[in-house]
Amino acid sequence: MFQSILDLFFPKVCFACHLHLSDNELYVCTNCRHNLPVTNYHLESDLTVLKTFYGRSKVEHATALLRFEKKGITQQLMHQLKYKGQEDVGVFLGKWLGLELKTVDDYKNIDAVIPVPLHKKKLKKRGYNQVAKFAEEIAKQLEIEYIDNVLIKVSNVSSQVNKNRFSRWSNNEEFFTIQYNEKISNKHILLVDDIITTGATMEACIAVLHKANNVKVSVACMAIA
Repeated sequence: MFQSILDLFFPKVCFACHLHLSDNELYVCTNCRHNLPVTNYHLESDLTVLKTFYGRSKVEHATALLRFEKKGITQQLMHQLKYKGQEDVGVFLGKWLGLELKTVDDYKNIDAVIPVPLHKKKLKKRGYNQVAKFAEEIAKQLEIEYIDNVLIKVSNVSSQVNKNRFSRWSNNEEFFTIQYNEKISNKHILLVDDIITTGATMEACIAVLHKANNVKVSVACMAIA
């Protein structure tokens, strides 16, 4: 009864189209879910994401759940997650991707999941890291460790949305560091982020993670532009 009253005054709506959800729908309506641009990269051994790092970073495996298209459903989800405080979008996508990765041999030897961090000033301003719930849910589905205190962002910069590939790469150089190296030594890490465009941010993170002893890094993102 209490839930029914809550739904009456605060109806649950789809994160993508904002229409009311039915009782058997969660986060995203059935229509939007069927229309999400799913990549299936990890299920089809597609190397599209991995090729982003060729000649730049040593990456074992790489995937993205969705394709990012301007004014598309994925962009709506990312907007709700990043700017509207809807962290459940991360839970929804993390559970989805985690369950799929659990069936793929390439990801069965992952030891821990690490999210790309926010600088402490941005984290304080936003109140949350938009990648955290996504990473936590993947770790939960894979039944492995979630680590958020090893990879640290030490420099705060403006948004990189309108910057070209070279500007993104140069702006990310030396922006990250690691602590408690022993937590990831001799482990295969799954580094996760929201959207991968040029791969510059993740490249900077990977370079730092490789400073720990005998570390392997794979990559998983919510979406690829």
